[in-house]
Amino acid sequence: MDTEQIKILLERYQQGSCSPEEAKIIEQWFDQVNSHQSTFADEQVLERELDEVKMRIQGQLAPAPPVRRLRPWLLSSAAAAAVILTAGLFWFNSNRPATAPADTRLAHHPATGSSRVVADGFVEITTAKGHQENIRLEDGSTVALNAGSKLRYPEHFSATERSVYLDEGEAFFNAAPDAGRRFVVRTAELATTVLGTTFNIRAYKAENKVTVALLTGKVKIDPLQNNHPVSSIVLLPSEQISYDRQLLSMIKTSFAKPEEVTGWKQGYLVFKDAPYNELMTGIENRYGVTVINESNKTAWNYTGNFRNESLSEVMDIICMAKSLSYTIKKDTVYLVNKN
Repeated sequence: MDTEQIKILLERYQQGSCSPEEAKIIEQWFDQVNSHQSTFADEQVLERELDEVKMRIQGQLAPAPPVRRLRPWLLSSAAAAAVILTAGLFWFNSNRPATAPADTRLAHHPATGSSRVVADGFVEITTAKGHQENIRLEDGSTVALNAGSKLRYPEHFSATERSVYLDEGEAFFNAAPDAGRRFVVRTAELATTVLGTTFNIRAYKAENKVTVALLTGKVKIDPLQNNHPVSSIVLLPSEQISYDRQLLSMIKTSFAKPEEVTGWKQGYLVFKDAPYNELMTGIENRYGVTVINESNKTAWNYTGNFRNESLSEVMDIICMAKSLSYTIKKDTVYLVNKN
């Protein structure tokens, strides 16, 4: 872990976007720095302490409590210590502007980012990795389609039902009220029925689960598989279901903040105990890349969020936490075991 990686980690901590594992290490280091009688602690002492931080970040740590905000004077003390340690190579800038780095690919619907095909009375829209699309249906409903997704819908809805098909990927739906016609979104496994509401569905084929999260209104979730052991589930605001494709089971949970579900619309990456496949899908869609794992680590979870970080910054943080290395060649990221 070099000084630039340390700088990124400190800045992510100040912004509150560290994972619990990373935050615990940084907080303990801050406490050690503050324990010195002088703000400018002995350089050899600080170097020894930061070496310990490096080793602990690169190990496997159990999840810690949520990130706490440190008092400004403590942040300043830690920043000054970092300056001493790195001999002026960087300082901890707590006022870093929230602008996207040069290699960040924001997904705001460029003309080349999606394809639209009309056939047999249906419209099919497909988005590429790194791109999103906003869609307005004839009834006034709107759909925000995430990267790497495919949506089908009829050119004209029937008199009794408004059916939309999410064949792949993730989408956020704002269904226009229409008491006479149900609004139904179908994936391969589930049918989500509403009258007027906002909700998010994630159904990437590379992932083992399908999730439906409700922000406003009320929805009913029905399994579509024959002889399915699970009955219908009704969601209220801030509730979500997770459907396991292998176990054919649904679990209802709740979420605290809308951005946990819809942060992707603003270009954020939000992971909450996310399995490896979900983590990699998010990175691939956000930055328009392909991730190839050549390491022996494929079954792990990660918690953290990223706002304006570049692809290299995201990979730095995740690889530090998971003791991995990576290389980027054109549009492909290769994960390997750390030497």
